[in-house]
Parts: sequence; structure tokens; C-alpha cells
Amino acid sequence: MFQGSIVALVTPMREDGSLDEESLRRLVDWHVEQGTDGIVAVGTTGECPTLDENEHCQVIARVVEFAAGRLPVIAGTGSNSTKEAISLTRRAKEVGADASLLVSPYYNKPTQEGLYLHHKLIAEEVDIPQILYNVPGRTVCDLLPETAARLSKIDNIVGIKEATGDLARVTRIKQLCGEDFAIYSGDDATARELLLLGGDGVISVTANVVPALMRRMCAAALAGDRAEAERLDANMAALHRDLFLEANPIPVKWAMGELGRISKGIRLPLTWLSHQHHEAVRQAMRKAGAI
Repeated sequence: MFQGSIVALVTPMREDGSLDEESLRRLVDWHVEQGTDGIVAVGTTGECPTLDENEHCQVIARVVEFAAGRLPVIAGTGSNSTKEAISLTRRAKEVGADASLLVSPYYNKPTQEGLYLHHKLIAEEVDIPQILYNVPGRTVCDLLPETAARLSKIDNIVGIKEATGDLARVTRIKQLCGEDFAIYSGDDATARELLLLGGDGVISVTANVVPALMRRMCAAALAGDRAEAERLDANMAALHRDLFLEANPIPVKWAMGELGRISKGIRLPLTWLSHQHHEAVRQAMRKAGAI
């Protein structure tokens, strides 16, 4: 349904923390120009935890508006409250999002049965394609392949974003869920290998900084051209690493500020990138040809 390089888009903010819609418009236009295959609006990289519900839905609506059908928009609509996730997903559908991305409920540590029932109810309540999002490093909750397999039998649950970096899971999920169930990498450092193993795309932090390069790497990997994918990915290896020197999206927002594409805006408890990491991220950007 969606393939290739899907950017986990930053949410531009002014230095006072207010949303910057004009910068958001320019970012969407830039990604269209650079050939990005899709946008995730208000995921982890989009600072979903610090946006209130109206702001959350406002950003999704604006990204859909600015994209104007030129590339698909996947709305981050997950929550650790099933009721809230249903509300966000319903509003994303109303404003025209093409799909939703639903992170596993965080903090309250549901069982596998709780995860199944959570996603099942959202899918039943909102008729929009839905992508599961497994990132146990943030949620303290691991959506197991066997649970993904149960959920894959629900018509509008169409794929999973796997952010564990565990490539063995790709084969296991494919075996259990079938070829029609999409698998997206949520870990830039292992995305190339996931695609070469038969995955469908990457929901990428790095693509914020070097969208054209990430798109070319994904296209090569999806075509089975290992040598070209490895060559292109080598230029991004330092970015894959150094964009996580502090918690995402701190380094990537600093990098986008360095490129002049957003203002120096981020919301507490996140802070602007610590000075001691500036040169490392800058060098990684140079290696990737961003500056």
C-alpha cells in the first residue's frame, strides 16, 4: 500500500514553542520535490507527546492540506488510552489522512491480549488503513509477532512498523502474517537490510535531513540491488547513529535548524541539542551531503 522512504516528519515550532505552519508547508513541498514516498505526521519525531489533541489534529490536517494528494499522509494517532486513540484516528480520517500509525500503548504495560483488543477495537471503530507501531524501547511493551499475526487478519490493519532493529523478526512476521501484510523499518540503521529481506519501506528520521538520498537507497534495496543500496547507505551511516545522540527528535530538529528549514523551537521536557554534540551531527550531515 505504501512503499519506500516515508519521512517521520518533524513538527516545526517557533522559539516560543508555538506551531509554525508556514515552515510546515515548506517542509511538505520540499519532500514532494525531493521524491519522498510518504509522510508520517505527528509520530514520535513530530513530538506527539507534547501536542494537545487539537494541535495534534491541526498538524495532521495541515500536512494533508499541504500535501494535496501529491504523496500519501499517514497520521500518528496512537495513545495508551484506547478511547483517545479512537478519537484521534477518527479525526485523522475526517481530515483526509490516507492511513494511521498506532503506537503500542505505552506506560500502562498491557498484556498481549490487551494489545490485541486495543488495536482490534480501533480498527472496528474507524474504517481507515491502520499500521501497527512496535517500539518497545519507548513503550516498555513489545507487540509480539504472534499478536501481529492475529491482528493481520483484520482487514484494515495493513502492516507494522518494527522499530526493534531485530531483523529476525522480519522473516517471522512475514511467515505469520503473509506477503500482503506490510513491514516497515522504524530503525534507520537496519532499514537497508530489512528492505533487502523483503520489507516494504522505512519510516525514517534520517529522511528529514537527506530525503533524496534516503529515497534512492530505498529504491535500490526494494529493487534487490544490494551493492547500490549499501553504497548509498554508507553515506548516511553516521546520520543514522548521530541523530540519536540525544532522544529523538532533539538531534534531527537541530540538524533541520542548521539547514535553515525550521526555527529553534522544541517543547519541554525536550531541549535543544547539547553543544557538545553539535560537531558530531554537523560532520554526519557533511558525510551525507546535506551541507
